[in-house]
Amino acid sequence: YREMDMLLATGEQQSASLLAMTLNNMDCKAISLTGWQAGIQSDSTYSKAKISGMANQRIFNEINQENVVVIAGFQGISPEGDITTLGRGGSDTTAVALAASLNAEKCMIFTDVDGVFTADPRIVADAKKLSKVSYEEMLEMASLGAGIMHSRAAECAMFYNVKVEVGNSFNNSPGTLITEVANMEKHRVVSGIAHDKNCARIAIFDVPDKPGIAMVLFKALAKVGINVDMVIQSAMRDNRNDIAFTIEQDDLEKAVPVMEKLVKEICASGMSYVDDVAKVSIVGAGMQSNPGAAADMFEALAEEDINIHMISTSEIKVSCLIDLCEIEKAVKVLHKKFALDKLV
Repeated sequence: YREMDMLLATGEQQSASLLAMTLNNMDCKAISLTGWQAGIQSDSTYSKAKISGMANQRIFNEINQENVVVIAGFQGISPEGDITTLGRGGSDTTAVALAASLNAEKCMIFTDVDGVFTADPRIVADAKKLSKVSYEEMLEMASLGAGIMHSRAAECAMFYNVKVEVGNSFNNSPGTLITEVANMEKHRVVSGIAHDKNCARIAIFDVPDKPGIAMVLFKALAKVGINVDMVIQSAMRDNRNDIAFTIEQDDLEKAVPVMEKLVKEICASGMSYVDDVAKVSIVGAGMQSNPGAAADMFEALAEEDINIHMISTSEIKVSCLIDLCEIEKAVKVLHKKFALDKLV
């Protein structure tokens, strides 16, 4: 992994230097810096390191010399002095972390879409671009499958209160501002529909009902780097329960042997797994003070004969696990149910 990070980090460095060269040729003074030259410090987890600190004196020195500073994102330096890459979402997270450490007025992230929409425009033709979303809503949308911004970057922005605007690289239209939005619940209950096809469900049958069993199960998955999302435990019968949970589909191959071994160790009767499921979610800060959103969601899905396998909730979201083949229909009916095409 160390050598792979050494290799992968060169891509951003090439892009940074080429951009700096282009700016200089346009009579705009610029200098490119690698992540570690810019003072981006990380832990030692190769391929998915986390930013641990920022030492940005070099950046300020270059700015004081009136240079545009072009920094290679997605990379840092470990306490041992080795190059690390920051894993999925690392580029957006770098931008937000730099904005926080430099006390920037705003962090602007340019991508290939106009901003954050009420649903995926590829599925819902009349999806609307949101002018503003709250940090909490963006974090939920990102973690629930909306690909516009990674949840790590949204979490960093919320923690350090960094205003972020997501816009399109190919036009000058205003994007979506991610910030604290006061009194948002007064004019919209649900802000968007998120969906995630990268899901798999694992069920373990007849698990002994005693303290510590859930800890054993989920600690084993954590040890191999697998995150668990939805969890449901059935009603007890004969001092045994069934436990079902979801993980990313990409992790299924790694999870199955771990669970098969544990089934024997804890004396469960067996397990099953499927990867033809998907998650659809409604997200909105206004749900905290407007009861009934969950009931409306379930009603809309029932009217279309869409069966719900699992449910999870938080203060500002409700997620349902459904069959993969139903996911696009579910997104469309929920978008219509909550009149998101009418948002201004």
